Amino acid sequence: MFRKKQSILFAIMISMLLLVVAACGSQSEQEPASGDSEQVNEEQASNEETTDGAYTVEHAMGTVEIEGTPERVVVLTNEGTEALLSIGVTPVGAVQSWTGDPWYEHISEQMEGVTDVGTESEPNLEVIAALQPDLIIGNKMRQEAVYEQLSQIAPTVFAETLRGDWKENFSLYAEAVNKAEEGEEVLANYAQRIADFKEHAGEEILSKEISIIRFMGGDVRIYQKDSFSGVILEELGFARPESQDVDDFAITNATKEMIPQMDGDYLFYFTYETGDGEASKLEEEWLNDPLFQNLSAVQEGNYQKVSDEIWNTAGGVIAANSMLDELEEIFLQ
Repeated sequence: MFRKKQSILFAIMISMLLLVVAACGSQSEQEPASGDSEQVNEEQASNEETTDGAYTVEHAMGTVEIEGTPERVVVLTNEGTEALLSIGVTPVGAVQSWTGDPWYEHISEQMEGVTDVGTESEPNLEVIAALQPDLIIGNKMRQEAVYEQLSQIAPTVFAETLRGDWKENFSLYAEAVNKAEEGEEVLANYAQRIADFKEHAGEEILSKEISIIRFMGGDVRIYQKDSFSGVILEELGFARPESQDVDDFAITNATKEMIPQMDGDYLFYFTYETGDGEASKLEEEWLNDPLFQNLSAVQEGNYQKVSDEIWNTAGGVIAANSMLDELEEIFLQ
């Protein structure tokens, strides 16, 4: 009888033990340890940051937070417009091209339906506000005085300045519209074009001195290495005449006594015509001057008029690639 009671008690104890083990196993499957719980919380937070889509951009005026990829962008520089177009972003509003009605011919088709918001020097704030942008891209050198007003309309990103090298601002613009990868691809393709040109041109062509001249109403300029076309020639490895082989923008208000400084193996000139005919008149006067006619580049027929908007005024990536197209036709055919 005692043994029978002992066996029953033993069986009850085993049953209780199995219940405890089962409960522990169930708990371990459903509840992670404290360290695992922290990891799960971190992953959830990371996922919330990703799905939220907000990102911060550092720029010339500080930092700005942008809520998700912008869909309505207003751009206030010509080179900024070309940057956006090159990465597949058509702005809802943009400043006028310096020449054109209102856009440069080489981008006019891509700008169909885009609203004209004034000029780089005087953007129209009322028109910009009416477009209800979710991002404004501008430039401190051009629009610092209206930055606060622009910021009240939408998150605003400013580049520091405008230089001959369009790439200085390009990456900022691509980051601002949340298309950094697309921007890197554009830069890589351009770099490959430069490398291919240098390889095919060789030292014989690249040793040629290239002179760059511009005619404007009341001003003649001899462009140096820190101009738009000068930067591209430098990237390609072309030589420059002594007066132009300088890390500066240009010799402005050149006099006819300075015409000999314009000489080179090749001379390219462009004219900024505003519609009053003054620049074209100045161009004709200088080209027919005996000093100009005696330049070796002119004597040998190695001088050529090129597009002012492509070689200088537009100042963006699309113009840069178009200038490469022209140089390839001239030197690599």
